Amino acid sequence: MDHPTLPPLDAPPTPSQITLATRIHTQRPFHIAARKLPILKAGPIDALSARLQIPVPEMIFGDNLVSIAHPRSGWSISFSAEAALDTVDKTGEAGMLRVAYAREWSSSREKTSAGISEVVRPFDWSYSAAYKGDEGPGLAETTEGIPLELLKRRDPILFADEVVLYESELDDNGISVMSVKVRVMQQRMLLLCRLFMRLDGVVVRVRDTRVYVDFGKETVIREYTAREDRFENVKRNLYSSGLAPDAITIALRDSNQVANLLPVVEQSVESVCLATAP
Repeated sequence: MDHPTLPPLDAPPTPSQITLATRIHTQRPFHIAARKLPILKAGPIDALSARLQIPVPEMIFGDNLVSIAHPRSGWSISFSAEAALDTVDKTGEAGMLRVAYAREWSSSREKTSAGISEVVRPFDWSYSAAYKGDEGPGLAETTEGIPLELLKRRDPILFADEVVLYESELDDNGISVMSVKVRVMQQRMLLLCRLFMRLDGVVVRVRDTRVYVDFGKETVIREYTAREDRFENVKRNLYSSGLAPDAITIALRDSNQVANLLPVVEQSVESVCLATAP
């Protein structure tokens, strides 16, 4: 009796698995989707590293996705791990971060596989992606920010999710994690894609991409804010706020507790109105 051939253990998910893992919410005229699948296995990791030409974080959720689409105009924006990591500095020209075991860490992460050199490549091994999502044309610079007062209303949440794209403990030197949160109400929604990177003894970074959608006006506002400060400054500010040493250690693991302590080093706002689309 013939038995069906099982897929390899490290095979990518099938189309049916992708469909089952994807949640879709329609708040006309927009469609919002969130997909969560398990961490990538060895085969897909090697293929992803070869495409990116850098070693990938130890926890990579390469099949995860969050997207917002406006079908009538064809406009959309999406957030995925591969696209995010493709914005990481691969040359070292932006300035390498140094800790005591940086060279050993890079060497241990660089493995011989298809398309990857045996020689250690200089790259931003903190995975500090400057990622704003992959969007369709139309967003243009504006001075109109996200209406925070409207978001403070306690409107019922119709759809919400949190999707992790990648995470690294930086070989026990800190953490680098990128995740996407989405919250949909009746009249509006907010998406937050956040990179939180803490390199112990060196630097703390928070890079936020917020996408606000007004369903009635069919407008989209994207706000990107990069914050950064020296590790010791952040620790000192937490101490000045009256936190005990144990509480400071916990706070340094929580981006929500440190984000507002960091000076803004880069900010941009863009918007588009899709109401006139045919």
